[in-house]
Amino acid sequence: MSKPDVLLVAIAAAVESEQTNQMSLTVLVHGAVVTGRLAPESVWRRRVAEVLIDSDRLSPFAPLFADTDTADPASRQESPSYLHFHVARILQGTMGIPETGGMYRIAIKDVSAWTMGDFSYSET
Repeated sequence: MSKPDVLLVAIAAAVESEQTNQMSLTVLVHGAVVTGRLAPESVWRRRVAEVLIDSDRLSPFAPLFADTDTADPASRQESPSYLHFHVARILQGTMGIPETGGMYRIAIKDVSAWTMGDFSYSET
């Protein structure tokens, strides 16, 4: 989308203001389907920092996520510019990648379609 969907921006703003990570959403971004739960940016950044700090090779990058001074200036505005997914999967065929869920930051302006809830496959 060239112009962000105002309803999607409002949902992201509600997640930020309520500090909740229970909002499930599925989005279409450049042909990829991403499904999972939204998290406030501060929660998302903290969780990414925790994962990085435990890595021998990636731990030097952890402070970039933990330091709120490096937060995107646009994310401090009234209207969020990004969706912060956790426990999220990129749907590919009959599986989600990664199976355990990952952390994704997606520009709202890049979302071409979305729906409430997350998708999962069941083997029946």
